[in-house]
Amino acid sequence: MKLTRIAVTGTLVALSFFARAEEMPGMKMGADAMEGTPMKQPAASPVASASGAIKAIDSARHKVIIAHGAVPALQWPPMTMGFQATEAQLATVKVGDQVNFKFQQEGAAATIVSIDVAK
Repeated sequence: MKLTRIAVTGTLVALSFFARAEEMPGMKMGADAMEGTPMKQPAASPVASASGAIKAIDSARHKVIIAHGAVPALQWPPMTMGFQATEAQLATVKVGDQVNFKFQQEGAAATIVSIDVAK
């Protein structure tokens, strides 16, 4: 019986709070309560640097396959993987090129930020 009274009392207190908040000047409740409040944007993924060799280019999918060395910033070992790239970036490289590049890892996708043929 005591637990029921406590639960009912707690529910009534919570409902009373919300009802009074609606009556308070300047206090908004509901969907538009956050209207005009700037939302924090999620932090962008850090840009990592690597070097490697171009193994394949898929212009239709805007993808380049690179066998790259270790990427300490992301604690990655050397591997061969695909990176998203722009048409302009793909136009600057060819299969077999040694490249230095910067990229961002977002979820399962890695996107080239910049890529240069090593000299």
